[in-house]
Amino acid sequence: MNRKLYSLPVAVIFALLLVACNKSKDAAQQNPLNAPVPVNAYTVSQEQVVGTDTYPGTVVALNEVELRPQVAGYITNMYVQDGQQVTKGQKLYEIDRTQYQATYNQAQANLRSAQANLERARQDAERYENLAKQDAVARQRVDYARAELGTAQAQVAAAQAGVSGASTNLRYSVITAPMSGQIGIAQVKVGSQVSPGTTLINTISADNPIAVDMVINESEVPRFARLQNKAAKDSTFTIQFSDGSVYPYPGKIQAIDRAINPQTGTLTVRVGFPNKDRQLIPGLIAIVRVRNADIGEQLVIPNKAVTEQMGEYYAYVIQGDSVVQNKVALGSKVADKVVIREGLKAGDKVVVEGTQKLRPGAKITLGTPQPAPGAAASR
Repeated sequence: MNRKLYSLPVAVIFALLLVACNKSKDAAQQNPLNAPVPVNAYTVSQEQVVGTDTYPGTVVALNEVELRPQVAGYITNMYVQDGQQVTKGQKLYEIDRTQYQATYNQAQANLRSAQANLERARQDAERYENLAKQDAVARQRVDYARAELGTAQAQVAAAQAGVSGASTNLRYSVITAPMSGQIGIAQVKVGSQVSPGTTLINTISADNPIAVDMVINESEVPRFARLQNKAAKDSTFTIQFSDGSVYPYPGKIQAIDRAINPQTGTLTVRVGFPNKDRQLIPGLIAIVRVRNADIGEQLVIPNKAVTEQMGEYYAYVIQGDSVVQNKVALGSKVADKVVIREGLKAGDKVVVEGTQKLRPGAKITLGTPQPAPGAAASR
């Protein structure tokens, strides 16, 4: 009986201790969530920048000609090496001339025969005209002579046209350079059969100057219309290659397309560049950098201080021991920083590390932030 009286308080005490431990454990688990978040800060300041906008572009030749035959036949000679620089009028390829030479010779013979007939008809016409004046021949015979003279003249004209056509085909059997420039890789070989107007033999393009075509949004048309009238020697337009290197010569707008594409709402702009060293090759993909209004002293912050939510950008500004979230308008990116056009002022302190744990109004402490759960520790 006495054992039951003594054992009851012990059980109650044990239960109370167990509940107290659970509460302490829960409190220990909840307390870190309310603890200040360690962050690193950056003081907003102005820096000297030259801001640029970037657009993907394709290098195109300002002058380019496809070489296609104007007569049919087989390639018999190739007078140029692939990739060679050629001059206007230079002999490039030859199509079998045997048939065209024979046709030309025949046309020449026909012309000579027609000219001989013409001379005979002219003499006959003159003779009958003189006899007619003496009433020594019938008037009908004079009319026949005149008709024969007219026929002979027409035959000479037809023969001359035949010579001209045969001469043209013979000339077309030798393909010459229509312009100076660089020739590409031949699409035919000696012995290849070609057809007029269809077979592509090669392409010649002038590589200096050259241009880059890029596409802009319709909202940017007024800006580029103003840039079109700028001086050619400034550095508004530059090119960056895929390896990060920058082309040393600036460009100038050559042309703006006549109309906006109704499906995409975009417009093509062609920027011309000097190509003295032939670094720009037609078809090359490059980045066109266009200098914008972010020039001179501008507010900048590190890229990692900016967070994005639903297409809008924010920065956490430190106020005392907590943070507020400011919406910001971004400008140009400069290395690992970005220009801030609106939303911050010089002297503001923004969070650069530890933003993943922050919420507006969260308490913070300056220090080294802990990596986010599941994130790999930096080395």
